[in-house]
Amino acid sequence: MSMPQSYDVSLLDEERYRLLVDAITDYAIYMLAPDGRVASWNPGAQRFKGYEAWEILGEHFSCFYTNEDRLARVPENALRTAATEGRFESEAWHVRKDGTRFWAHAIIDPIWGRSGEILGFAKVTRDLTERKQAEVDLRQSEQKFQLLVQGVTDYALYMLDPEGYVSNWNIGAERIKGYTADEIVGKHFSQFYTEEDRERGEPAKSLETARREGRVEKEGLRQRKDGSRFWAHVIIDAIRNEHGELLGFAKITRDITEKVEVQKALTQAREELFQAQKMEAIGQLTGGVAHDFNNLLMAVLGSLEILKKRLPNDPALMPLIDNAIQGAERGAALTQRMLAFSRRQELNMEAVDAQALMNGMMDFVQRSLGADTRIETHFPPHLPPVMTDPVQLETALLNLVVNARDAMMNGGLITIDAEEHVVDGGSEKLKPGRYVRLSVADTGEGMDEETLARATTPFFTTKGVGKGTGLGLPMVQGLSEQSGGKLVIQSEKGKGTTVSLFLPVADANDAPQFSETSMPSPAEAPKGAFTILAVDDDALVLMNTTLMLEDLGHVVIEAYSGAEALDTLRKGERQFDLVITDHSMPRMTGSELAAAIREKWPGLPVVLATGYAELPTGGDNRLPRLPKPFSQNQLQDVIASVLGAS
Repeated sequence: MSMPQSYDVSLLDEERYRLLVDAITDYAIYMLAPDGRVASWNPGAQRFKGYEAWEILGEHFSCFYTNEDRLARVPENALRTAATEGRFESEAWHVRKDGTRFWAHAIIDPIWGRSGEILGFAKVTRDLTERKQAEVDLRQSEQKFQLLVQGVTDYALYMLDPEGYVSNWNIGAERIKGYTADEIVGKHFSQFYTEEDRERGEPAKSLETARREGRVEKEGLRQRKDGSRFWAHVIIDAIRNEHGELLGFAKITRDITEKVEVQKALTQAREELFQAQKMEAIGQLTGGVAHDFNNLLMAVLGSLEILKKRLPNDPALMPLIDNAIQGAERGAALTQRMLAFSRRQELNMEAVDAQALMNGMMDFVQRSLGADTRIETHFPPHLPPVMTDPVQLETALLNLVVNARDAMMNGGLITIDAEEHVVDGGSEKLKPGRYVRLSVADTGEGMDEETLARATTPFFTTKGVGKGTGLGLPMVQGLSEQSGGKLVIQSEKGKGTTVSLFLPVADANDAPQFSETSMPSPAEAPKGAFTILAVDDDALVLMNTTLMLEDLGHVVIEAYSGAEALDTLRKGERQFDLVITDHSMPRMTGSELAAAIREKWPGLPVVLATGYAELPTGGDNRLPRLPKPFSQNQLQDVIASVLGAS
């Protein structure tokens, strides 16, 4: 009875096994005969391979393989391997009934009989096409990413390990930083930082911030392989796995040097535009103040000159009068400089003896220097005169001496020298010809390259607040260039500064028509008294003009506007020899009055009194000019020049 019981158990186990195999649909589980023909077939095999059991049973399993594998005898080799080694396992492309391919993971196990003979093979196959495709997609994605990373040349893209050592390197990093991958992989990224940043621990701080906050973004100077520096925009991202463990850092660096330089240039241009606008506003204000100040000086100078002539020659009084006149004349020179700064005063060009001019101002210069500062002048004999504005040249030399004094904190030597300089068409920024080079040199602290480059920029100064306006050197440069020369500054830190003005040598024919040396002397002036119409809207100026003219023996009729002057002329009560008129008057300017007079009384000469050598639009620059504020001698000279030529 025991044998039937054992037989029943075996049948039960076999049935259970069959049910288990048939229930599995994710795996193809089937048997092969020793020669490789299909002996059994489960639903999973039917689902994967597309064959019904009645279609495939008895067929050779090689039909599941590709043509290439069959030609390579892969099915036979698989059975032989399973038989000799006890197992065969592979992943490869298999073929379904409809000819489509799928990626299969296959295991073949031999089935042995009791006596050791092979009864067949058990084959288990799983469809891994989705996993295979995912791997292919991932590989392609990684390849595309690598191509993308390696194709980026404007950014340095590379990885760092958790300690900051470079683990990979793209072509952009090589281009920007100068290292090849072989040179830099395995090296610490801190060598890209400047020495100053390394001393401050910036590399470690950046990694710590990225480690703590996940990201850090900065701009700063970085260093290339050759030691040159560039301005960089840097991003460091911490890379972590799914468990939060730090794997390393992704670092992106971009060279933004050009952008920073453009931004600096734009900022500088904006600052210079602002300074130019401020300079223009100051110039407008200065010009208006100087014009009004001219009128005040007219009243002061005219009254002082008349007072000096009418007072007795008292030794106690005359020095006071002379001192007041000298002060007013200095004020007049100041207004000329203010008007030149506001671009309302052209240079009064004439032949100037630079040595005589310098000697004439030495007493004043010496008083401007401290006890620890010495000054020496070196002028060669027979130095030719230069063509420039003497008042502006005097101001320029004084500015240079004051700058030299301020550059020597503990005193020193200021040297002023001159020499003739001939330009024969070389590389110098001067027209061919003869020039005089006037130089002011000091033994002060000198200027570095950056300061030297900006020395002539308006409003740039290295002096403290309230000690410099930044207009000295720009005005000196303007004088030299308007005179037809140039300004040259030579300086080196710690070795002093030399500023040289190149001014053209004056020709014999360069003297202006109405300079002090060329004007006819009073003895050459026409004899007799003249009837003169004086026109000015400022009562103080008109009163002083009248006093000076009457003191010269002339008959003066006053008019306070252009319209009043025309009315006086139209009445015809007097025959006028000359009209002297202010230019800047409301409703009708002096030039407009002169035009009206020329139309109705063409033979009547008109002299224009103005502080502006550069008249506004509509001004008549052909008219004889009397510069404000004028002295009685200048008034007499212009009358002699105009009426003597008529």
